[in-house]
Amino acid sequence: MLATDRELQAAADTLGDLLIRQGLTIATAESCTGGWVAKALTDRAGSSAYLMAGLVTYSNEAKQAILGVEGPVLEQHGAVSESVVRQMVAGAIDTAGVDVAVAISGVAGPGGGSAEKPVGTVWFAWGTGSAETETSVQCFEGGRDAVRRQAVLYVLQQVTRFLEQR
Repeated sequence: MLATDRELQAAADTLGDLLIRQGLTIATAESCTGGWVAKALTDRAGSSAYLMAGLVTYSNEAKQAILGVEGPVLEQHGAVSESVVRQMVAGAIDTAGVDVAVAISGVAGPGGGSAEKPVGTVWFAWGTGSAETETSVQCFEGGRDAVRRQAVLYVLQQVTRFLEQR
């Protein structure tokens, strides 16, 4: 299913409104989405009230240098893993000094997939720190654009749900 621009903007606006109501700030740590979550959040005027940073850490080296992801964790589990996205959330919170962070790492395609992690596999994490971080893995259908759009919509909706339930 292709997430439309309208759906992405509605989800970003809903999250932005919630962040404002709760007085929270957010940062994104993105790999396969290349900053699209931050882009969706900043499409709205006034988003600097809640979005403090959008960190695109596409390479493993960037994940380590910018977010503090541990080399042995990357080597053991790979960039597309629960362990890595958990560390990406913690690193984004520390680096940007925010209340909430979201992390995404996946295989958007068309290549790069494996039997264990086929194209469309995306790991997500969101939370307020290691004690309050949720993770999820999804396998989306479609080409690169479709996978990325679905990933952005999914995480915007999940962070909103998470904050509403706090």
